[in-house]
Amino acid sequence: MIPHAGRKFDMIRFSLAAVASALVLAACATQAPATDEPAPVVVPSQYELGMSTADELQAAGNVPTAIQRLMQLVGDPELTPEQKADVLYELGALSMSPTGYDLPGAVGYFDEVMANHPDTDAARRAKAKLPEARAQVEALNALLASADTTNTERFNALMQLGRHQDAIDLMTQYDLHPDNEVKLAMYQIGYLCDESGLTGQSYTVQDRDGTSRQLRFCDYGK
Repeated sequence: MIPHAGRKFDMIRFSLAAVASALVLAACATQAPATDEPAPVVVPSQYELGMSTADELQAAGNVPTAIQRLMQLVGDPELTPEQKADVLYELGALSMSPTGYDLPGAVGYFDEVMANHPDTDAARRAKAKLPEARAQVEALNALLASADTTNTERFNALMQLGRHQDAIDLMTQYDLHPDNEVKLAMYQIGYLCDESGLTGQSYTVQDRDGTSRQLRFCDYGK
């Protein structure tokens, strides 16, 4: 009787050990495998980076600098034809905007898109914009040709036509004081500076963040 009881006890002990082993294996199977590999890093292309930077600058009210950024991007040899067409269109659209100050440049960009990338969506958009840009150029040239045009009107027309140096010459000759938007653009483009040591007329400009600056022409006093 006693030997049989010992064998029965051994069988129970073996069964319990088997169950415990099975539970351990099941727990291990449900655990996620450990990994030391970092998550993949997605690096934006130069096209994506340039376009997003231009969008941010435009949203911040710094259209002249956005144009300069796109002018850098359009020369990238890695751009696809579609990407280059998009950049050229954006250059045209910004150049003809109220704070772009280069309507003839806009016409040139739209013409280039249509001539070199005719089958792109950018070319179709450029074709729709081109008549308006040309009409504005003609209207401003007519304003300059009129004897009734005031010096301030002439200055604003020259700025919109991209003839910035002619506008500056007129501004200094007749002591014109453009509105804040134009002076801010001249600061963003690089005609007016807030550096020390400059001479000549001082112009008060309020920046987008409310900062008030006293600016002078960058090439005066150097």
